[in-house]
Amino acid sequence: MAIKKVYLSSVIVLVLAILACNLPSGAAPAQTPLPGIPASTTTNPNLPPVSHLTTPSNISLTGDINYDVDSSGNAPQHRAPYGDVYEFNRLERPFTQGEMNYLPNVDINRFRLEADNNWYYVFIELIGSNPNDPLNIDYGIEIDKDHDGFGDILLWAHPPYTTQWATENVSVYTDSNHDTAGLSPTKSDAPFNGNGYDTLVFGQGQGQDPDLAWVRIDPQHSNVIEFAFKQSLPGKSFMWSVWADGELKDPAKFSYNDRFTEAEAGSSEKDNAYYPLKALYATDSTCRAVYGFKATGYEPLICPPITAPETPKPETGCTNPSSHKDQSSCEAAGCAWRQNGSIVIAVVYYCTYP
Repeated sequence: MAIKKVYLSSVIVLVLAILACNLPSGAAPAQTPLPGIPASTTTNPNLPPVSHLTTPSNISLTGDINYDVDSSGNAPQHRAPYGDVYEFNRLERPFTQGEMNYLPNVDINRFRLEADNNWYYVFIELIGSNPNDPLNIDYGIEIDKDHDGFGDILLWAHPPYTTQWATENVSVYTDSNHDTAGLSPTKSDAPFNGNGYDTLVFGQGQGQDPDLAWVRIDPQHSNVIEFAFKQSLPGKSFMWSVWADGELKDPAKFSYNDRFTEAEAGSSEKDNAYYPLKALYATDSTCRAVYGFKATGYEPLICPPITAPETPKPETGCTNPSSHKDQSSCEAAGCAWRQNGSIVIAVVYYCTYP
């Protein structure tokens, strides 16, 4: 009987050990590459040189300019002036965690898209002038092909950046299960445990098309990151936004606002109860611009009509602007009465810091 008990105990221990090895971990899901693209492509320095058939050109800038919030004027107050719309994953967070020190190379100023016969070119203009910041900032483009608010393609670049076109530091991801915006693109679904951009289709020039995507610093402007990618990738009409990411840098965790509640993530705006930044910081993302179709204005995450942003004004004594519900009391308190550009179905104003 003793022998049988020992034998049974040994079997149980062995079974438990096997099960433990197969339990899911808390780590982000591994990227699922297309056939022929190793999962380690984006970090493998020993891949053979890639023979390119075509490279992007230099192109004149003629397209519409899209504006993001400029937080540099409010950097001495360790806050963003406005523009951090957490529900929409529109993050104005070019600051460090807690101390809220300003990070100019994470702060996107303007962005635009140009096209020639073969390529799309996206220009990301920064407030700072050093994309090769010690933070090792990743820059990216998120593309929504069917205008439903869920990203379909992510182009993601990591340093070092040079003024020469390169594919070695660009990756392209797609999403196989429609979860890049959680359950809804216009609200935070935290805590949400999807796998974001889960399929690597291009990395370090490896993929079905070795010339699919490129990145460089604009040779004429040291504060501009320039992407080029084949028009065959997104098609002829889509929505798009751009990213600067100095912290999470993880396509599998998109969208970031679905990973953390707003209380966990913190806020960059002083009149928000969750100020300062906590789990989600050193990140800037934009609204989504339109290319190749006439927008209705009701598309999720769409940019408001293009207007040049106001120059940030110095402190005027404004305190607790959210307590003012009308224009007269707001302005009498030294605050600013502004239209909420994130709401497209009605004209809505709110009181905020100047």
